[in-house]
Amino acid sequence: MSDLLRKGRLASRRDDVIKFTSSIKDDVRIAPAVLEINKAHTIMLVEQDIICREDGVKLLKALLNVVLKARYDERIEDIHMYIEEEVIKIIGTEKGGNLHVAKSRNDQVATAIRMKLRQELIEVEKTIVCLQKALIDLAKDNTETILLGHTHIQPAQPVTFGHQLISYIDSFQRDFNRIKDAYLRINMSPMGACALATTSFPISREKVAELLGFEDVLENSIDAIGTRDFLIEAMWCHTVLAIDVGRIVEDLLLWSSYHFNMLELPNDFASTSSIMPQKKNPDLLEVIRARMKLVIGYFTTCINTIIGLPSSYNLDFQEVTPLLWASMDQILECVSMLSKLIPNVRIKREATLKKAVESLSTSTELANVMVRKYGVPFRTAHNIVGGIAKHLVDKGFDHSMVTPKLISSISQEICDLNLKMDVNDIKSALDPKGFINAHNVIGGPAPIEVKRAIIMRTKWIDVSKNWIEKTERKLKNANDKLDRAIDLLTSKD
Repeated sequence: MSDLLRKGRLASRRDDVIKFTSSIKDDVRIAPAVLEINKAHTIMLVEQDIICREDGVKLLKALLNVVLKARYDERIEDIHMYIEEEVIKIIGTEKGGNLHVAKSRNDQVATAIRMKLRQELIEVEKTIVCLQKALIDLAKDNTETILLGHTHIQPAQPVTFGHQLISYIDSFQRDFNRIKDAYLRINMSPMGACALATTSFPISREKVAELLGFEDVLENSIDAIGTRDFLIEAMWCHTVLAIDVGRIVEDLLLWSSYHFNMLELPNDFASTSSIMPQKKNPDLLEVIRARMKLVIGYFTTCINTIIGLPSSYNLDFQEVTPLLWASMDQILECVSMLSKLIPNVRIKREATLKKAVESLSTSTELANVMVRKYGVPFRTAHNIVGGIAKHLVDKGFDHSMVTPKLISSISQEICDLNLKMDVNDIKSALDPKGFINAHNVIGGPAPIEVKRAIIMRTKWIDVSKNWIEKTERKLKNANDKLDRAIDLLTSKD
């Protein structure tokens, strides 16, 4: 228990209880933010004539000399008490004792978490952009590369590898936008809410918010200190991003397996077996897959901890903050590693083309041609082509064995229809390259459409980068303003 609190309501406290309830180990992450909060708050106290300029200068100079550490004694309750104790050590209780005027640990910790969180969310946005850029570069080289698409993990229709990569880019763009939207709600200042009822001192909450780079004040004081919805929202963004990362990881794992044999993972991102010398194990992707599940676990633990708590501040909040940082660390590291692997993925072009042919994946286009050119109702055409597929599977043939004679025979058998198709129409419909070129509607796999999509997604990245730069500049400007205010006040001393 801090010596500053021993002379009040509680004279002493068990050391084991202090260590058990202390947050100081996890407070390392928000320590710089707490220090900045104290500086901004002190400037506001002086400007509002709540403390005299002389006392404010002494407080600021002491704060400038507080040394933050990588580790703290676990007998210290939290970073807030550590900083106040250090200030009092430097300038004494008479002056240093006013550092805590008109503020509480409750509004400080909520503010500090938001400050640190907004910085790290910007870093997440950067990693998303980096991953998208890697995917775009790979897509540019594979706008015409045939890839056998799957549904239910079964062969479905041919697409291009570039088209598949664009699908990942689009999901990550939604992740980016989701975080950007959450940032607006996170970037609100709880300072001045104090313990829960604000203060009778004539503070300026707006001034502190301005000096700390917040967009506005989180107005209602009970809400300001008693909510962690901003934290939940950030972890929800992590969770959706983790799901999207898990999807691309699972695709890469499947496609690089012996059974799919559609792409080759880079050797320097894999490992071998300690006993089986032929093995190439995709360890990195498997670890990312597992850690994305951890992120989802952090989120569910967080909401289970917070749900049902009464209004205002509860120390349960202290237990969920480390989950936020653990989630953040996993996201940052895993997305970064994935963006390094992606440029080195090699698609097996001949193998994927062969699979597209052998798997009857262009059957839908054969039915479409029957509808479009021969006037057959789609459901009838569907039944005829389904009968052809069954015949080929039973006989062990592929689409290359489909002839006008076979189509005529199957259509007669199934629908009592003597369908006579031109051999060129059949070949064109069943050719994977022709299939893909014909699917040139918006969002389709045709090379011309994929190239258009790549240009558009490249513009998205430019817009994302501009938002990152603008947001970082706002935070830097606020930090510079705080530094100038400190210099202006202390230079008059």
